Amino acid sequence: MNLRRAVLLLATLAILGAAHAQSTTDLRLNTIVIDPGHGGKDPGCVSQDKRTQEKDLTLTISKKLAERIRKQYPEMKVLLTREKDVFVALHDRAQFATKNNANLFVSVHINASTNRSANGFAAYILGQSTNKNSDTYAFNMDVVTRENSVIYLEDDTTVYGDLNDNSPEAQIMSQFLYNAFREQSLGIAETVNNRMKAPFKHSYGVQQANLQVLREASMPAVLLELGFISNASDLALLRSEKSLDQMVDNVFKAFCDYKTSYDASVTITPGANRPVAQAQPAPQPQDEPRIVPRVEDPSPKQEQEELYGVQVLASSRLMKDNDPYFLGYEVTRIRTGNLYKYIIGVSNDLSEARRVYNIIRQKYKDAFLVVVKDGSANRL
Repeated sequence: MNLRRAVLLLATLAILGAAHAQSTTDLRLNTIVIDPGHGGKDPGCVSQDKRTQEKDLTLTISKKLAERIRKQYPEMKVLLTREKDVFVALHDRAQFATKNNANLFVSVHINASTNRSANGFAAYILGQSTNKNSDTYAFNMDVVTRENSVIYLEDDTTVYGDLNDNSPEAQIMSQFLYNAFREQSLGIAETVNNRMKAPFKHSYGVQQANLQVLREASMPAVLLELGFISNASDLALLRSEKSLDQMVDNVFKAFCDYKTSYDASVTITPGANRPVAQAQPAPQPQDEPRIVPRVEDPSPKQEQEELYGVQVLASSRLMKDNDPYFLGYEVTRIRTGNLYKYIIGVSNDLSEARRVYNIIRQKYKDAFLVVVKDGSANRL
């Protein structure tokens, strides 16, 4: 690994470490950064008659969305990467969100295609679309090429390194960032997609793409493509104040749904929990302590012994045992309503559990010890 890649990797780790090291007194979603795509010398996509530009639409939509969120959640910090028609580099957009300790990054865009019949909505999260035989591969690559090409309008492109870097180090860094906030990013993308039933006639659903603005975001992030400026029907919607308000309303309601779920996942109260059946666990690192098998459902008359473990995540999504997030640890899931508590390092010895906790906490800054008994997991 050369010096530039080493520095980039260390910077990436530092950014993610800072994100995890936010105050543990209030982990709720309290800061959102809304990113109006393009701006200034970068018009983005332009209608065929040259009368409508993407940069103007994204700013209008973003301001409307920010206003709705501020009104509903006055305690939240709601920020825009640009408040007027100015050019902002992709790197600066993501860095702005990081500096403000954002819990969520939403980038707003309008689509375009040489195929005039292409229309509808799509939500993008960071990922690699590599199946060249899939129907969406070419579509996704068009989006990636167009959105990332903004870099070449910037004065200094060296901050991005080699844009065509396919080295093992670059792939590792990309995968690391992808895994870090995948579940939360997917959660907001799916929620917006489910809400966006109108005014668009078609939805491409949730897509993965290697978009630069998402790759540099050190928090859950989604990029929304709200219609095709190249399609006559979508363009009519984009020029309609009523339709724009409907789009904003859909995204706003999706945000409210996501915030409710997000906040609940970090403010869990003990309740009627039950273990969830597991598939064969992923291999455990050899240098870590032996893990006691997970808790099974007890019979009504059987009292379970107390076990101890380290909770590293609470999420509404059911994650696989071999998900990279768990770094090879065997995972115990405890379900609480619609949430899953993910616990690793389970042991029947509290002293051993504390020792393991000190190891695990180096990798999961917000982890904490829990006691597992009778299908519930409560913080020690």
